[in-house]
Amino acid sequence: MYDRRVIYAALRWFLGLAMRVFFRQVEVVGLEHVPATGPVIFAGNHPNSLIDPILIITTCGRRVRFAAKDTLFSTRIMRALLGALGAVPLKRKDDHGAATGGLDNDAAFAAMFDALAAGDTIGIFPEGLSHDASQLARLKTGAARLALGAARRGAPVVVVPCGLTFVHPKRFRSRVLVQYGPPITIAAPAAAEADAPDAARALTARLEASLRSLTINASDWDTVRALDTVRRLYQPPAIELDQRIELARRFNAHYPAVRDQPEVRAVIARSQAYQARLDELGVSDRELARGLDAGAAAGRVLRTLGFLLVWIPIMLPAAPLHLPAVLLARVAGKRLTPRKDVIATTKVLAGILIVLAFYAAAAVVVAWRFGPLVALAVGAYLPIAGFATLRVLDRVAQLRRGVGALARALTVGRQARRLAGERAALVDEIVRVVALVRPPELVLMFPREGA
Repeated sequence: MYDRRVIYAALRWFLGLAMRVFFRQVEVVGLEHVPATGPVIFAGNHPNSLIDPILIITTCGRRVRFAAKDTLFSTRIMRALLGALGAVPLKRKDDHGAATGGLDNDAAFAAMFDALAAGDTIGIFPEGLSHDASQLARLKTGAARLALGAARRGAPVVVVPCGLTFVHPKRFRSRVLVQYGPPITIAAPAAAEADAPDAARALTARLEASLRSLTINASDWDTVRALDTVRRLYQPPAIELDQRIELARRFNAHYPAVRDQPEVRAVIARSQAYQARLDELGVSDRELARGLDAGAAAGRVLRTLGFLLVWIPIMLPAAPLHLPAVLLARVAGKRLTPRKDVIATTKVLAGILIVLAFYAAAAVVVAWRFGPLVALAVGAYLPIAGFATLRVLDRVAQLRRGVGALARALTVGRQARRLAGERAALVDEIVRVVALVRPPELVLMFPREGA
């Protein structure tokens, strides 16, 4: 009989590889908050369906059993995958309706209590449903009840908030930030003495505050987009992804309190007008800040072409095996699912199945025609070719941007230079307004002289 931990470790490695393929960057912050041993409940926001638990499983450093809606176990493939990961099926009213006698999740909670009692970890998403809204949904009390119930049965339980922030949730080769927040420890004596419903509500409120401190939340996506323009103008160049996300979180968190102030309304209006002008010219803010210099743009294009000349010969022989999956990851998601929050999951799972099927077919054909040794050599080459494919695709995108920047430098350079002057004045005004309206207790991430 196979060791479950070995199977889990192999599957975690494979899923981690899939994440590194789908995302250009997976940045992890706060691992020091994850206890190396003992019972832990990972509680995260839920913006991207099955991608969310995979990111926690592959980055937290612990073996995690996730609570998953029981409808996910309906197909053979998903049942095998979730079973190998130790997922616990959980019934939800949203999937089964308001049954007369209620939903029986006693077995699921018993399994999770047993896992925590053994010093293992459980993962749960207190929002319940995956969604693509602009802010956290109202948290359910399941995570709190699980933590309190486990603490009443024995040792203290640690709840680790997990913030998942995607730069472009559905896009292939985008970036994601995984943040582990300061842990919340539930002591066994305190849990035993607390009133169960009140304690669960209080812990849920505390967990919600923690998750809001790790995620970007706004009333609507128009507000997110408007403040993103302001954030880009305010921030220094070349900041890290976690700094970018934290700055965006701060803007969205504090904006409701100051949105009606005349200075804020004026700077938002100016920023939106600036973005509209960029859109008219077809220029990005990054290009404008860098300067539309035709010579520099031509140099970047030539360097990218040189890079492609190295990697394309490595990629080409296996291109028929890799490009169908890439094409699916780039364009087919919306056609395969109507739900926006499931598009990335659909792309990842379909891409994995296609690549594995093609690899298996290639191995069988090569072994049949040329023998097992050649098949082994091909098997060693294919992952290298896959890596080369990713590098080529990234550089092709860079080449496309470079050619566009060169064309814009030659055609709208004069207009862009005038707009660059307007940008500099707008940046100074944003810095002034931020310094004016920020809460006194909030320390600036990027203090400026005179601000």
